[in-house]
Amino acid sequence: MTMHHVAAVRAIVASLACAIAIPAPAMAQPQPLSIPYQFTHSINDSLEFSPDGERYVWVMVVAGREQLFTANADGSDPAQVTHDDADHEDPDWSPDGRRIAYVHMQGGAQVIHVMDADGTGDEALTPPDRHVIHPRWHPDGRRLAYCTTDDLDPPRKNASEIQQIDLATRAITVLVSGGINTYPAYSPDGKRLALRKFVDGDVNSEVFVANADGSGLANISRNPAFDGWPMWSPDGRRIAFASNRSSSYQVYVMDADGSDVRLVANTDGRATAPQWSRDGKGIYFPLCRNVDYGYDCEIYAARLDGKDD
Repeated sequence: MTMHHVAAVRAIVASLACAIAIPAPAMAQPQPLSIPYQFTHSINDSLEFSPDGERYVWVMVVAGREQLFTANADGSDPAQVTHDDADHEDPDWSPDGRRIAYVHMQGGAQVIHVMDADGTGDEALTPPDRHVIHPRWHPDGRRLAYCTTDDLDPPRKNASEIQQIDLATRAITVLVSGGINTYPAYSPDGKRLALRKFVDGDVNSEVFVANADGSGLANISRNPAFDGWPMWSPDGRRIAFASNRSSSYQVYVMDADGSDVRLVANTDGRATAPQWSRDGKGIYFPLCRNVDYGYDCEIYAARLDGKDD
């Protein structure tokens, strides 16, 4: 290549470099007319899987009423199973998967009902004047634990008991009394009972564990925050619960003796009432929060093995 050619190439390279280095004039961005906000809101709560893990039940607010729905584990085939003009809360599958217990709320009454899983055969189980909530089946399928409501005059808390009802005889037994006792849950073998109990008046609540008859009550969470909503893992070795010990309410797991407390997931909002997947590898929980001009509750899932489904 001659010197003339070399000089020409250098001139071309230099001109390209200058062209690249000089930015193109910035395009003017149009000014938006508004800032969008979330217009639609939904309330989904209290999810629990059937014993075989094939379906789940949950609460959805429809036309201002809490109704129960079921669906396949993948979300397909959703079906509304309650339709009356009442609120329906705290659904819990029977151990054989054939029935669902829940709280029927209408006219100020809070009554435990039991129905077939498709919504038929509905019947009231507890007397209409007892105001009871949070039903949980015993693994033998013949008994239900529940609690009397602690919110007769909210926001003030009142004393409440953990009770048990025999489905055949309708005989009611008091398991835990004295103070504020809520959210009972039997261990998978039916030998123990976890619950939320207030201590120091109503400024602190803890997760307690007792024998199935209510004896041997022991505080296992031992934290000055509000701890509660306990639920046993399928193998009975761990308990999931919710607490505001770090920020707003988040979901934790711990060993059944209260040791090895672990945060399940960082969440922003109010996460409570955890439920285990049937394989024990995941936890589902409702997360509620204020969004723009509304309030949402949605069901979230967290894998404890760090993997996606």
